[in-house]
Amino acid sequence: MANCLVAQSGGPTAVINATVAGVVKANQMNPYYDKVYGGLNGIEGILKERFVDLTEMTDEENLILRQTPSSALGSCRYKLKRDNVADFEKLFEILDKYDIETMFYTGGNDSMDTVAALSEYAKAHDIKGHRFVGCPKTVDNDLVITDHCPGFASAAKFISTTALQTWLDVNVYTRQEVFVLETMGRDAGWLAASACLSGIVDILVLPEEVFDTELFLAQVKKCVEEKNKCYIVVSEGVKYADGTYVAAAASKNDGFGHAQLGGAGNAVKQLILDSGVAERCKVQDLSTAQRCFATQQSLVDVNESFQLGMSAHMRSCNKEFTGKMVGLVRKDVPEYDVDFIAVDATEVCNKVKPFPSEWIKPNYQGITEEAVRFLEPLIKGSPTVLYKNGVPAYVKPYYMR
Repeated sequence: MANCLVAQSGGPTAVINATVAGVVKANQMNPYYDKVYGGLNGIEGILKERFVDLTEMTDEENLILRQTPSSALGSCRYKLKRDNVADFEKLFEILDKYDIETMFYTGGNDSMDTVAALSEYAKAHDIKGHRFVGCPKTVDNDLVITDHCPGFASAAKFISTTALQTWLDVNVYTRQEVFVLETMGRDAGWLAASACLSGIVDILVLPEEVFDTELFLAQVKKCVEEKNKCYIVVSEGVKYADGTYVAAAASKNDGFGHAQLGGAGNAVKQLILDSGVAERCKVQDLSTAQRCFATQQSLVDVNESFQLGMSAHMRSCNKEFTGKMVGLVRKDVPEYDVDFIAVDATEVCNKVKPFPSEWIKPNYQGITEEAVRFLEPLIKGSPTVLYKNGVPAYVKPYYMR
């Protein structure tokens, strides 16, 4: 037998560690690998041989790991470029040194590109004995083919709950007020759309639609005149017709050439105040909280993330299984359920799944009932949270040990 390696990359989620827990538990139940290594800080750490042995993880640690937010193994924004042969050569030398047969890489679009690149390099250079398996995660929910991404549902649950709770707060005063909730979502509006599950959103602005200032302000004005209040949800990635971001703080320095956004809420606030359609406007940017608030995990989400890790481990026992991503498909049955599937990572990477245009109501009026029916099952249930000294218990990050 040989060993396997599991690592994490990109932005964390509230359930990303459940996938790691699933891989470890699956190997304990079916010890196909001698050791399960955790790679610290993704590809960046693997290239520095920063490993931790997870093989004998206790049941208690495994359970607490599933409720631990963020990336317990650490993450990275390191781009494995196909023309950087030195990185590939070094990585395969390290895999040989530690007798690592399979590498599980948990992440989003760029992580699936890493899985594809490593598999392609091995095939092109006739390198045998190494397999690469992608495990999806992203709160943005923008990976194609898979029905949804682990991590999204817990973020959606947090966002819809926060929308409802802040709406209740806004409405305690008789004064006129506009409230703007800003969510993540550079290219896809899944997170912002999920706020509509609260049933209180007046205006929804998604990156899938061109931002029309006049139309937007007209809708705000109408809402304020009718209700004296207006609750707006805006995605960070909304753009004008010329392609520029509404966000005031757009830049391009996240390591992958993606715009690091933040400020769409404040930009919208300024438009409202400058136009005079409302007297007051508050902004709540959910920022990091929406991807790491694990106390309010979706039970569906954490269970699926864990089971996906187990499925990835099981599939990796096939010597031909490489360059694949394990995903989810929804069963056509009355009660919500999913099957786990495998697709070529090349079919997933460098593509974006937008929020469906047919699910977007015109004039920023929210999402359709079909969209609600799709989203609602994902946020159902809450796991039993284990506490220590009054706060949720968590596994001390392995990169801090």
